[in-house]
This record gives sequence, C-alpha cells and structure tokens, in this order.
Amino acid sequence: MKPVSLSVLTICGIEELPGQARRRVTHVLSLIDPDWPEIDAFEQFGDHQRTTLRFHDTIEPVEGKVMPAPAHLEEILQFGAALAASGALREDGHLLVHCHMGVSRSTAAMLSLLAQVHPEEAEDRLFERLRTVRPQAWPNSVMIGYADDLLRRDGKLTAALRRHYGYQLQQDPQFADWMTRLGRRREVDMAIVPA
Repeated sequence: MKPVSLSVLTICGIEELPGQARRRVTHVLSLIDPDWPEIDAFEQFGDHQRTTLRFHDTIEPVEGKVMPAPAHLEEILQFGAALAASGALREDGHLLVHCHMGVSRSTAAMLSLLAQVHPEEAEDRLFERLRTVRPQAWPNSVMIGYADDLLRRDGKLTAALRRHYGYQLQQDPQFADWMTRLGRRREVDMAIVPA
C-alpha cells in the first residue's frame, strides 16, 4: 500500500473537537460509545469524510458493554485502505482520529493505520510516531492485538506496545493509577519499563 497523502495527523477527544473546526480536516475517524449522541461539533467543520464506529473502550468483557472486536479493526483498516486509494484525488489532507478522551481507542486506531501504511517500519518507531501526534497515548491493548493479527505483524506490535506502556509509565507514573481505576490494570502489568 502506498503512503497516504496526508500532511497532518491529529488525535483528540470529544471536548477538543471544536478547536479542530478551523484546521481544514479532510477525513475523520470517530470511535465512540454505542449510545453516544451525534456530535454537534462536526457541524462547524468544512467538507470532510467521516466514518463512525461504536464500541466501548474496554479490554475485558463487561455486561452491557461492546468490546472492541476484530470486525472493528477490519473496518479501521478498510478506512485506511480507502484513504490510501483516494490519495491521487487530492493534493493534501488532514486526518483526525478521535474517541472520548483521545487516549486509548483513537491512539490504537492511529497506530494501526500507521502500521498499515508503513509495513516495513519497525514497530517501536511506529509508537514513536504515535507519541509525536499524541504524547499521552495509551492504546487499547485488545485493538492492538487485533491489528497485530490482521497486519501479520506476528506479535511485534504487542511487544512494542508493552515497551510503549513502560515508556509512558516512566514519563508519567500517574498512568498506573489512572488505568487501574479504569479497569485496565492488566495493561499496566504488561508494561516493560527499561532499567
């Protein structure tokens, strides 16, 4: 797949969307809870193409919650393939991927899209790229696991995710408490913190 002709990549949360309206966003991937209402902020955006997927930001089955599933990652990668195919039809573009906080689902989706577009790039380098786009990235581990399988990365994305979690814990130890309170202790325990 040829690299997508996008000069700007943005990850944000719902509360940050109004601030993006003036930035000429061309493509949006929205990852929101199933019962979340339509987002009014998009009325202020110019012409753009938007895909919305609805599932919860969970890593364990919870009654009443829709977990990320392989089909969701397939749709994200289909979105990426369509974006790549449309590259010849535009001079430039701005991709915005958002979820509720811009920390977990959206960063997992962006990492998956980067891995799709750059199949030869080392996994740790992909996570470095992700951190330049969204420094507080804590990608959903279930989504990264599915991307690992679908992109045939043979566990390398998940291994790099563990190192990324370790990096994030070194940068901000409060991640451990935050993720534990959100029911994500397993991800904290996955972290490989460099000595």
